[in-house]
Amino acid sequence: MTAYRLHCFKESGNSYKVALALSIAGLPCDKVVVDYFGGETRLQTWRTEVNELGEVPVLEVDGQKLTQSGVILLHLAEHVGALRLSEGERPEVLRWLLFDNHKFTANLATYRWLRTFATPTPHEAVLTFMRQRIASAFDIVEKHLSARRFIVGDRLTIADLSLAGYVFYPKEELGFDISTEYPNMYAWIERLSQTPGWQAPYALLS
Repeated sequence: MTAYRLHCFKESGNSYKVALALSIAGLPCDKVVVDYFGGETRLQTWRTEVNELGEVPVLEVDGQKLTQSGVILLHLAEHVGALRLSEGERPEVLRWLLFDNHKFTANLATYRWLRTFATPTPHEAVLTFMRQRIASAFDIVEKHLSARRFIVGDRLTIADLSLAGYVFYPKEELGFDISTEYPNMYAWIERLSQTPGWQAPYALLS
């Protein structure tokens, strides 16, 4: 069996996407906890030996170090039977991966970081601006899910896993109560949480 080694930390939703994909696929992986808050990813040795971009997740597989969660998810979809995409699914999945990285996760992760972990706390105008951008992205996904169970087609794909990277963190961290504000997204989140192999981020990445 292929051995997987994931460099991650539990607060990272991008790490969670990859860990969740592996867990749902039933693939064990060794987790290497990165001291992100202590500055480990800024060390020159880490950037030389692990990832020059200074980011997690990093997935070691078959002698490669794969970085960027979207790239890693695509790699898994190409090599892991449970995550494989059909030719018809692939363009639509790619469309949602790009949307996620550009608008959905990009804004949600930044907002969560600023309001929950950043010191000092940013000016309220910055948080208001970020919240508006998240609401716009959420509205798109909420409308999309009004007519379907999953992001692409009738089954879970890596498009769902990509968009789900941060939505399972506590609402106190996110600053959004998805359960009351976005019912279609909440129903989708509930469906994902019933998938065999699913675990919440702090449990899966600890």
